Amino acid sequence: MAVPKYDEFMPSIIRCLGDGNIHTLKELAEFCANEFKLSVADRSETISSGQNKLVNRVGWAKSYLKKAGLLESPKKAHFCLTDEGRKALQNGAEKVNLEYLWQFDSFREFQGKSVNKDVANEELTHTQTESPQEQMESALRKMNDELIDELMSEIFKISPYEFERLVVKLLIKMGYGDIEENEDVVTKKSGDEGIDGIVSADKFGFDSIYIQAKQWKSDGVVGRPEVQKFLGALAGQGATKGIFITTAHFSKEAIEFAAKQLHSKIVLVDGKQLAKLMIDYNLGVSTVATYEVKRIDSDFFDEDV
Repeated sequence: MAVPKYDEFMPSIIRCLGDGNIHTLKELAEFCANEFKLSVADRSETISSGQNKLVNRVGWAKSYLKKAGLLESPKKAHFCLTDEGRKALQNGAEKVNLEYLWQFDSFREFQGKSVNKDVANEELTHTQTESPQEQMESALRKMNDELIDELMSEIFKISPYEFERLVVKLLIKMGYGDIEENEDVVTKKSGDEGIDGIVSADKFGFDSIYIQAKQWKSDGVVGRPEVQKFLGALAGQGATKGIFITTAHFSKEAIEFAAKQLHSKIVLVDGKQLAKLMIDYNLGVSTVATYEVKRIDSDFFDEDV
């Protein structure tokens, strides 16, 4: 089964601490994984930041229980039940969820809500399925998806020749030479022999990467014949390295053909990958806000402060 929602771990945490002992987050996560019979793959799953999903969600469940006053930390990174937590255990741990926590003033204050506000008005909060960190990462993915759509829309407004220059600028941003070294890297509108640009593969110019740029409709498909033509163009230049960038998609046959080449290396970049690279290397976009996400440095507290 998939890793449960973070609030679904709350009853398991209460039951784990119900033995009267003090437990670490790692022990809580192990208990929860065993209760839900999670597979090795489930236990190893990560969120987009690379953090273990199980530990992340159990950690948030633990934090919410602590904010509600059901848990306490008698010593750093160790947890046990409070009187309120033991009461919840006696009344049935399975009843402990986000709605249950809203009865406690400390939890409502933690959520930034008025202690006198009707719990019924908090239903949207109760429907959360991911931990706050996952929600933030999910929101960032959605914003980037929208940005990708906007970028593609702008790319289709420029001419094919300007598109070729955009591709070269991106590769230069990625470290393939610089503007001065590549002043004439975009070929003329005619007589390019299937090559749309050239950039330096290294700082000394010992090797070059040849470019093919196709500004096709986003729902278009670049097939194997187009990639074969590009391979032929590389051979005609005595080149062995090429990048085929398009605003469309590559067919399965085109991808397999490029992967099979032994004497030439051809990298295929579709429209979505192109937009992502532009975002990563700040080409055509600008940063409007930066947020830092921090967490406790356990090593610091394990030393003498």
